[in-house]
Amino acid sequence: MFPPEAELPAPAPAPAPATLPVERVGALLEVILCSGLPTQLLIIGVLTMFGMRVQTGSGGISPHFLFTVSLLDATLLIGLILVLLRSHGESVRDVLIGRGRVLKEVLFGLALIPLVFMVVVAVLALVLTFAPNLHNVLANPLEGMLTTRRDAAIFAVVVMVAGGVREEMQRGFIVHRFQGYLGGGLLGVVLYAVVFGLGHFEQGWDASLATGSLGLFWGLVYLRRRSIVAPVVSHAGFNLAQVVKTLALR
Repeated sequence: MFPPEAELPAPAPAPAPATLPVERVGALLEVILCSGLPTQLLIIGVLTMFGMRVQTGSGGISPHFLFTVSLLDATLLIGLILVLLRSHGESVRDVLIGRGRVLKEVLFGLALIPLVFMVVVAVLALVLTFAPNLHNVLANPLEGMLTTRRDAAIFAVVVMVAGGVREEMQRGFIVHRFQGYLGGGLLGVVLYAVVFGLGHFEQGWDASLATGSLGLFWGLVYLRRRSIVAPVVSHAGFNLAQVVKTLALR
């Protein structure tokens, strides 16, 4: 009688391929490129080179210049993100849209809009209670650009396209790159929320803090659902509601 053969242990799963330093550097460069600053500087340089006026006669930023830069930047960034995803063989649907039903995500995004307002109200209330000095800008400078119905209509399109669509595509792409190469999706959500808030400092530090909180909120929604659809809908809806509120109060 021979002793029974011992069961062989199951083969260990193959380790995930290590991320190479060159891949990390490439991902970081893509994040910087899609952060908005390089593309905006390029567009501003081209427009001023062709003679487009940056300021109005009174010295303020020209609304038409701001609207043009925002829409061109949105177009350029969206195209750039699509090209970068394709260059890596990544599916736009898998990375940005998600595999769930789009209509379901749209409805979820609409349902998030009241919650978005609650986040803003809560943050501003905390600021006014514990750090009122952060309310350092009395009037939002962007609201002063809505001088005509035509400007208001253009601005509504800008905040939905350049705000809702472009910024959430940026956020989704950047978080995706952090998830794969730069320390994890949650780190990407937090860092981009900080940058997102600082990008609105001209509206006041309280508004910057509220905006950063919204960036954190939308980033977590993307990280949980793996789709930018709900963040796009809630972001665009929130921005549009802000424009409507401004016009109604005039």
